[in-house]
Amino acid sequence: MKLLIIRHGDPDYKNDSLTDKGWREAEYLAELLAKKFEKQGTTYFYTSPYGRAQDTASLTLKRLGRTAEVMPWLREFDVFIHRPDDPGRMRIPWDWLPQDWTADPKLYEKDQWYENERIAPSEVWAEYRKVAEGLDALLAKHGYRREGGYYRAERPNRDTIVLFCHFGVSSVLLSHLWNVSPMVVWHGFCALPTSITTLVTEERRKGIASFRMLAYGETTHLYVNGESPSFSARFCECYDDDTRHD
Repeated sequence: MKLLIIRHGDPDYKNDSLTDKGWREAEYLAELLAKKFEKQGTTYFYTSPYGRAQDTASLTLKRLGRTAEVMPWLREFDVFIHRPDDPGRMRIPWDWLPQDWTADPKLYEKDQWYENERIAPSEVWAEYRKVAEGLDALLAKHGYRREGGYYRAERPNRDTIVLFCHFGVSSVLLSHLWNVSPMVVWHGFCALPTSITTLVTEERRKGIASFRMLAYGETTHLYVNGESPSFSARFCECYDDDTRHD
């Protein structure tokens, strides 16, 4: 099985849609995916309930004459915490300053990260479990049932599952599939708008499968069309840059 996780296009957060650039990105993405899926076997589409993800998916679905099922747990992971450097303001848990989150060894551990003093009082762990349970239920529907740290291949297949969603929640999905703390994925990776992350099952022993990443955050469809990737989700490369610091 292949699992494609696709981030929405350049966002218009105010209207929960896409900017003009985001619509161009989604069109180039649709061109690529339409060609890809014409040559592949069975493909299933799922999307976040948020408008920017559904708008991104809409152009691909229109080209293919398909529809997508809306999955509530694919919404952006927008639960909040009191970040150490700004305790008076609620912030998303996947935007901490490196000097703060790296100071707590628990945040690197898959079974301890949610015990951090900022995360424990929040809804982060409960929401994380909802996402993990939603993903596992979907994979079980498609023949792969979670068993400990791997998946039992009850009906092994070469289907493709496509998820149109968001950066924060996609990192949670990867964290669960890999059995690692989401803090490492949230802060160590950056999936740009309309980028494609591809995972594939490996069944080295009969009935035992794991998901391995073939590519993270691919944006080839933008480069071949002369479209620069959006800066959304990134921070300044150097402190004196005239780009986002917070």
